[in-house]
Amino acid sequence: MMDCRVCVAVEENNNTNNNNNNLWGVKGGGFSHESEHDLALMVSDFLENGGSAGNESWCSSDGESGLADLPHLADKISFYKRPVAQCEIDLLSLVHSLIPSINETDLHHVKSGPCNASCIRFNLVKRLRLSGYDAAVCVSRWQGSSKVPGGDHEYIDVLDCNNGGCSERLIIDVDFRSHFEIARAVDSYDRILNLLPVVYVGSLTRLKQFLPIMVEATRSSLKQNSMPLPPWRSLAYLQAKWNSPYQRQFTPVEDNLICSNLPIHKQCNGHLKRIQSSLHSEIEAERKLKPKNSDNGRRMKFDWRRPSSFWAV
Repeated sequence: MMDCRVCVAVEENNNTNNNNNNLWGVKGGGFSHESEHDLALMVSDFLENGGSAGNESWCSSDGESGLADLPHLADKISFYKRPVAQCEIDLLSLVHSLIPSINETDLHHVKSGPCNASCIRFNLVKRLRLSGYDAAVCVSRWQGSSKVPGGDHEYIDVLDCNNGGCSERLIIDVDFRSHFEIARAVDSYDRILNLLPVVYVGSLTRLKQFLPIMVEATRSSLKQNSMPLPPWRSLAYLQAKWNSPYQRQFTPVEDNLICSNLPIHKQCNGHLKRIQSSLHSEIEAERKLKPKNSDNGRRMKFDWRRPSSFWAV
């Protein structure tokens, strides 16, 4: 059986001043108390220094460049978005068919604290394992440094896909695009953002190719609004989410489970509906863009890599 798991990495602090969070595009996420403290300190220091390099310890070190060629970056995103290995193509098709089948009655509390969509990931892992994949939820954690706040992040991984031509473990991030949402984005940045996959499915190597592109695009967008790149948007912080030590979990930890008769958590239900809606829009947009052969009026077979279930939304 192929190995699938869920992995967790730290998100941005939900308890800092809401106005500051909205200004800098800091999202709420599943943090430990230590992570919340580190990020809250970073945000506070950054804002107190006017978003400048006044505090060297918290200043992003990704380099200072001028305005990026955003159309060129968009071309790069489109290039890296397409999976190549058959195992990635097959898994992508399956994930795209499974996510729409999840409904709110499938979402059960898996933590005593904020769920932060863990219930969605564990449900998807259950369905992947029933489909023959060795999947799990991965919880990644990293220590803070002078440049990057400590944290944790949650995602899914899949092992043992060698029969499909993959030697690497495959990563599934069910809300990949949201990691790069920023406030006051220029229109060209939004166009790049919308090119990113809603749900990432593929190797860690390919995932990491998106990160420097999005950091460059983020810096360019912020610079056009006279805003510097905050450290929680740095390449090092993004890389830590998926590239840090992690623990695999096939089922929720029993100590974290709470009474199952509690009402469905509305936040996760809303999160699920947003992911499903965005995924549906993405698939429909890709289908409409597929060219047709003008000679015989038949659709060109550019989608040979994906089974028909890819479009079952």
